[in-house]
Amino acid sequence: MALRDFLEKQFIKVIQWTESDQDTLAWRYPMRDMEIMNGGQLTVRDSEAAAFVNEGRIADVFGPGLYTLTTRTLPLLTDLMNWSKEFKSPFKSDVVFFSTRIKTDQRWGTATPITIRDKEFGAVRVRGYGIYSWHIDNPRVFYTKISGTREIYKIADLEGQLRNTIVGRMTGAFAESGVPFLDMAANQTELGTKIAEGLKPQFAELGLALDSFVVENLSLPEELQKMLDTRVGMNIIGDMGRYTQYQVANSMPIAAGNESGGIAGLGVGLGAGLTMANQMMNALNPNQQQNPPAPPASPSPAPPSPNAAGGGPPAAPGVETKFCVECGKSIPKRAKFCPECGGQQ
Repeated sequence: MALRDFLEKQFIKVIQWTESDQDTLAWRYPMRDMEIMNGGQLTVRDSEAAAFVNEGRIADVFGPGLYTLTTRTLPLLTDLMNWSKEFKSPFKSDVVFFSTRIKTDQRWGTATPITIRDKEFGAVRVRGYGIYSWHIDNPRVFYTKISGTREIYKIADLEGQLRNTIVGRMTGAFAESGVPFLDMAANQTELGTKIAEGLKPQFAELGLALDSFVVENLSLPEELQKMLDTRVGMNIIGDMGRYTQYQVANSMPIAAGNESGGIAGLGVGLGAGLTMANQMMNALNPNQQQNPPAPPASPSPAPPSPNAAGGGPPAAPGVETKFCVECGKSIPKRAKFCPECGGQQ
């Protein structure tokens, strides 16, 4: 009884795998001190694949289904083992299962900004992130190039390679497209499709198939984003001269309500605002500065009335002076009222 139990433990009749987690890509069936029975059963579930490996060389690969293991169902292994007819004794071989489920919600992102040449902004640094999905499409290639003889291979062992591949392809896609950054940001779906087209051959070299690729966000570093926001704001304003005049017009009620400033303060504010508007318009239109119109001759100021408050003409040479607190004109130091604007001193 004990001998029969021992022999039953050594000969495998049914080979199958049930995934224990969501992250396993390849799992090698434990074959230590065990051999496979002739006519044994191989069960491969949906979203799985199985491969027989003899002395490190991959042989037959099976998709979902139930298989009876004979020389007819294992032609490649039969050749490797030099079986010329039906074998009747157990045989030893490694069996590796692969998860072919689509691995969804895989994240990618640029750890540091990547530098691209942009038609509109010149050389800029861009950040991006998004999601992608993929699955094992060719177990033979995946085993040969990726998982190898490891007992278990997980997504975490591969995701770094895939992320770096994606970022490298993004740089190439930006360079090939020639589309300005602003247009890329507005057409992220088309950009994701273009990047995916370049990534699919690289995934296929690893035995993988890229199912989807999504660009969720493209952005500039904070300092460049502030500059872009300023530029967009200037474009929204449009005619800077008209905008400045509008701002000056809005400030008139505020100046009029300022009792301390009075009419003189309002006049000075309007004059400064119009002067600033002219300067800004000239800066935006440098061609108009080549031949500026000659200023009109200013009329000679009328002599002040001898009865004016504060009294008297402007300060004569040699007389101590001060500046008017309202209009800034030079007036006699002892004057109580400005002869120009009438402002109290």
